[in-house]
Amino acid sequence: MTTVDALSRRAARRGLWRDGLEAAIYVVAAIGVALFVASGGLLATSPVDHLYGLGRVAGIVAAVLVLAQITLISRAPFLERAVGHDRAAAIHMRLGKVAFVLMLVHAALIIVMTARYDGRSILSQSVAFWDLGWFMVAAQAGLGLFTIVVATSLVVVRSRWRYERWHAVHLLVYLAIAAVVPHQFLEGSTFRDGGAAWWFWLVLYSFAVGSFVTFRVARPLVLARRHRLRVAAVQPLPDGSTSIVVAGQDLERLGARPGQFMLWRFLDRDRWAQAHPYSLSRGPSPDSLRITVKPSGDASAALRDVAIGTRVLAEGPLGVFTGVSRTAPGAVLIAAGIGVTPIRALLEELDGPTTVILRVRSREEAPLLDEVEELAAARGAELRVIDGPRGRGWATSAGETLAGLVPDVAERDVFVCGPVPWADAVAADARAAGVPHVAIHRERFGW
Repeated sequence: MTTVDALSRRAARRGLWRDGLEAAIYVVAAIGVALFVASGGLLATSPVDHLYGLGRVAGIVAAVLVLAQITLISRAPFLERAVGHDRAAAIHMRLGKVAFVLMLVHAALIIVMTARYDGRSILSQSVAFWDLGWFMVAAQAGLGLFTIVVATSLVVVRSRWRYERWHAVHLLVYLAIAAVVPHQFLEGSTFRDGGAAWWFWLVLYSFAVGSFVTFRVARPLVLARRHRLRVAAVQPLPDGSTSIVVAGQDLERLGARPGQFMLWRFLDRDRWAQAHPYSLSRGPSPDSLRITVKPSGDASAALRDVAIGTRVLAEGPLGVFTGVSRTAPGAVLIAAGIGVTPIRALLEELDGPTTVILRVRSREEAPLLDEVEELAAARGAELRVIDGPRGRGWATSAGETLAGLVPDVAERDVFVCGPVPWADAVAADARAAGVPHVAIHRERFGW
């Protein structure tokens, strides 16, 4: 069993990464701005010159943030271990909003100030930039693509779209990045004149694009060749969900742990273009992995019909919703609905005092309940199944608290998995009970 001191030190290191990563990205952006200033980029004789220079500064910071976004979604193992997929995705989204605003500021100030210099209208100046070369046309097209991606990422729009449709549009961001990069090197004097700034951007682009190509393209193909994953069994469950066993070879080399998830792509005619995140619903073995899927969407529902022998491409493992994240010897595992899948897997390996709380509408609709009951009995864990319609409280309509269910919860880690609003309520209740922020672990459902 890991000692309390070792758990505390490990939690402190994770906290440093978690809290410092976003700040470090802005420090890198500040270095880019400093190199621009050192090259004389803000030397000005009039307010118009100052505003033009600020427009270029906005573009520099936006470029750094976009490159950071690419790195954050590269699924690089060093980032997965440090902050986890969920937090990396959250930072990615925040940086995207700031980057887009800065792109607009960059474009607006450059166009308006140049139009003022040249005595043109804003529209005429926008068209006049095309005379500089194809890269300026591409940059304007790229900004338009970024606008489409940002607009469709707004919650009010996203909530009305199917995931597959939204994801297809979101892929335009890669085309947008490819469109805007050339003008930075071919038109921006800071980048085309060599020196420290040129090396700064070469390193940033190489690191970001290299991480993406390595871990999003090359690594999945290597893993597919090495592990040769295929569907070995499709098991319908009484509650309506489906367990899918994927067989392969040398799967211990994946390094997957109970609680993690992978991005699964089933390579048949109907599903080869779709990749969906599903948690492992039992601990990995050297020759098989298992997921359990609830028919909550078209893609998930259709998996019950996947054919035995279908080849599978899997990315991962992803996430830090594992025993490695523990800060204390004891744990409380809380799940609702299909959120039980990583909880059931975690139960296989967690030691120390463990309480499992399942929130279900009815026992008949609870996926994997029989397995959780069997595991809890075998491992000496306390199991509480709370059934019935959901009301005001996350546990019961009477608003029963986590501290009431587990009196020593403040001295344990709390692992929560389920629908986002419900899990938010559990996390808030855990904080109210005195559970430190670093000891509350989430696996977020939603997109």
